[in-house]
Amino acid sequence: MRADEPLLTADELVLDRAGRRLLDRLSLRLSPCETVAIVGPNGAGKSTLLRALTGEWPIASGAVRLFGEPLSLWRSTRARREALARRLAVLTQQPRLDFDFTVAEVVALGRLPWRGAGAAADRRVVDEVLVLLGLDGFAARRYLMLSGGERQRVQFARVLAQLWATHDGGLLLLDEPTSALDLAQQVSVLDHATALAARGIAVAAVLHDLNAALGWFERAVLLAQGRIMADGPAAAALSADTVERVYGVRLDSQLAAGAVRPVIMPVRSTQ
Repeated sequence: MRADEPLLTADELVLDRAGRRLLDRLSLRLSPCETVAIVGPNGAGKSTLLRALTGEWPIASGAVRLFGEPLSLWRSTRARREALARRLAVLTQQPRLDFDFTVAEVVALGRLPWRGAGAAADRRVVDEVLVLLGLDGFAARRYLMLSGGERQRVQFARVLAQLWATHDGGLLLLDEPTSALDLAQQVSVLDHATALAARGIAVAAVLHDLNAALGWFERAVLLAQGRIMADGPAAAALSADTVERVYGVRLDSQLAAGAVRPVIMPVRSTQ
């Protein structure tokens, strides 16, 4: 892989499911150190895009390349899949886990691609991630007894543990990582996720909160009906005019004193 090559390249993706076209000739590039918010109305294709990029849902046409190689090659053998998992971590909307693991055991699942690092190294990473996220008091608690927001934080800890040793060429894909979190925990997750960009990791997150996209992410990709409607610096891609056109609502965009980026708020309907 060349130093100037994107970590992820998606070209002209078309994805159909249950008779509906969910992605329509969509193209995307993700480069090292980027933080990218993927936003759009319900049904725009945001989660579908992540499923296409990881191969969870097959595409009808187009191509996905990760780290300079076709996705199909990365998925061809167990060794290649493990190599990919050391560089690509994905947090889905509702991770399923029905085993009665402790929190520490769930976070340790992120270390599975690093077989051979040693039990002591794995424990050290798990402990460091739990402390970083303020979850060290949760280590012995049963995962299935946690609240929805607590489970979401633990799953985020798992993907951090997965990329803990990854530098200069990793990818983190997050699907609504703050949906069940209170305000303080939303800030924590977004802070720690976007901080990975300093290590050369590209971070892309599906979000519904446009102000979170403006506040934490340098770039925004705005989807509608499986197509990209805007892609660029977050403040430009999520301008009030563009968001009003895509979402069909009136907005008020304000720039507070000393702020770098605007805050956008929907205007209450008079009807």
